[in-house]
Amino acid sequence: MVDNIAIASLPLPEFAKVRYSGWQLDELIPATENTKTTYFLRNPISGIEVSGQSTTYQHLSEEMIAQGVIVMGMKQAQMVYGPLVKKLIGTVISKHADRLSAQNYEQFNTGIFVYIPDQVQIDDVLHLTLNHLAMSGQDFVARIFVCIGAHAQVTILQEMHTIGSEKTKASVVIEVLANIGAQVTYANIDSLGEQTTAFINREALVRDHATVDWQNAEFNDGNVVIRVASQLNGEGAISHANVIGLTIKKQTQGLVTTVLNNGRHTVGHIFQRGVILNRSTLVFNGIGKIIKGAKGSDAQQESRVLMLSRRARGDANPLLLIDENDVTAGHAASVGRVDDEQMYYLMSRGISERVARKLVIRGFMGEVLTKMPTQAAQQKVMAEIERKLQYEDD
Repeated sequence: MVDNIAIASLPLPEFAKVRYSGWQLDELIPATENTKTTYFLRNPISGIEVSGQSTTYQHLSEEMIAQGVIVMGMKQAQMVYGPLVKKLIGTVISKHADRLSAQNYEQFNTGIFVYIPDQVQIDDVLHLTLNHLAMSGQDFVARIFVCIGAHAQVTILQEMHTIGSEKTKASVVIEVLANIGAQVTYANIDSLGEQTTAFINREALVRDHATVDWQNAEFNDGNVVIRVASQLNGEGAISHANVIGLTIKKQTQGLVTTVLNNGRHTVGHIFQRGVILNRSTLVFNGIGKIIKGAKGSDAQQESRVLMLSRRARGDANPLLLIDENDVTAGHAASVGRVDDEQMYYLMSRGISERVARKLVIRGFMGEVLTKMPTQAAQQKVMAEIERKLQYEDD
């Protein structure tokens, strides 16, 4: 346990060029709503849907159950597998990491627990859907832990939504532990509502010759700070962090994407694409760090921001911290407007300006969009782009 005084003494997580201290994300009252409604998942989809305190959908194939795969709501997992859950929670993101992560550790009362044993290969996409029931004015404090055994393989699609319109806050921490030789694709579509101000912290610990690839789509409507990180702690560990985001109205989204090359011959790549509308703000911070002794490692990053309004604000801030000579590293960053030549080319062929802009944005985000693990997920991302473009003229 970490007492409240100790939590208050910890620093807030740093999001360069984002002023969020006034959002009061360190003052939470965990919500306790329940529901019997399933909002998004239907049979025969493999996975789980947790809404507030309730597990409203849960389905695994007989083969996955026979292999020892565990996918259940965090509250149920704490009751059924208490010692295992207690042993794992906080091993990827320390409860002392920062004030907001420590607070989440102490206060979370919902979430999802996933355990995939060694050597298990899951062919189906595993769906994890987490819904914030914003109906009482209280806050969403959730934890997801995903443990992938040695040489296991899985593709995860995690979604997050706000149900309801009450003004609330959310704190969601996601820990991913990829053991030796594990192969993991972790895709997510975040769609928290306009009245939800949030802190989202995702981190993977990647061991020898394991791979964790993030496909991270941020389509929240409220003010949000988001962290995506990979610790490459084993030799030959690999992580690609692909991030797209689109902001509207007066919202602020601040992201920091970090890859720490701690092991020899590790590969960490960051690829970020963002589009800004209206008077919104989008900030990409990328940090690649190669420690002393991580010989033969590779750290690359590229961040691009496309501004569709003169009143919007965008930043792309790359940072490389290299403490070893025998490595490769590089970065690129840009903030700019829609290419006039692209628009002219499309419009000269009879395409309206609005449709042309949509095509340019799809192309701009295409490298991440096409890596979403299902066609339905790709369609959801395109639908989110279409929805947000409705605010283009506001």
